[in-house]
Amino acid sequence: MKKRVMLLLLAATMGLAMMGCQSSDGGDGDKASESNKSQTEENGTSGSNLEGTVTLAAAASLEYAFEEELIPAFEEQYPDVNIEGVYDSSGKLQQQIESGLAADLFFSAAPTQMNALEEEGMIDSDTIVNLLENKIVLITPASSDAEFSSFKDIANAGTIAVGDPESVPVGQYAQESLTNLGLWDTVSAKASFGTNVTEVLNWVAESSADCGIVYATDAATTDKVKVVAEAPADSLESPVLYPVAMTKDVPNQEAARAFYDFIISDDAVSVFESYGFADYRSAE
Repeated sequence: MKKRVMLLLLAATMGLAMMGCQSSDGGDGDKASESNKSQTEENGTSGSNLEGTVTLAAAASLEYAFEEELIPAFEEQYPDVNIEGVYDSSGKLQQQIESGLAADLFFSAAPTQMNALEEEGMIDSDTIVNLLENKIVLITPASSDAEFSSFKDIANAGTIAVGDPESVPVGQYAQESLTNLGLWDTVSAKASFGTNVTEVLNWVAESSADCGIVYATDAATTDKVKVVAEAPADSLESPVLYPVAMTKDVPNQEAARAFYDFIISDDAVSVFESYGFADYRSAE
């Protein structure tokens, strides 16, 4: 119900914005036309004339928020635009974009992948926004009787699920935290490395691993796991940031710009917050 209400609020907010630009009688037609033209020039979009497909390459941890609420809300406002979401680890998405994936937007779970694509000239630098913040947490199966109360207890586990640090941001954060805690060598020796955070979450949910490290937002999507500890603040040098940006050679410029503006809007960020993310802009 909460998510449905948020979706309706988003649609209503966008609808009211459009109504404000429309005339209620023929005498104000010219003024309305000028207002619409001004708004179009300011936003760089053509309003109801937007059409085509926009491809979003986004971290797997963002899939629920986009597919359940944000994409449906945007497509309701722009029925001729189709948002195609491609979700995976940020490292894999980076590789896909480098290999030719025609993504209009990239929403990474860490600055590393965004910075790499920017250095390669594949990201519009002016559009990069560090939008969201997340946390990494230690989880166990909900049915587990194992006594874990802190990140350090992970060393006592028999089987551990962690994202692959080579390509999965949550795995990179886990490696950094556990290294600073002096535990990485112990953990990596008996860890199973997932290809993205969803795989790690599922292994723990299915009791294929005694524990695992995932984002707090992913842990909140299922009652099959329980959070037993959050990574100590001093074990990470920087926050768990999610930057978003448009790519340099955007296939669908106008529709992509409209969707980008929608994603970074306060209304959209409120939806992300309902899924457990924090608005990083307010912390800056």
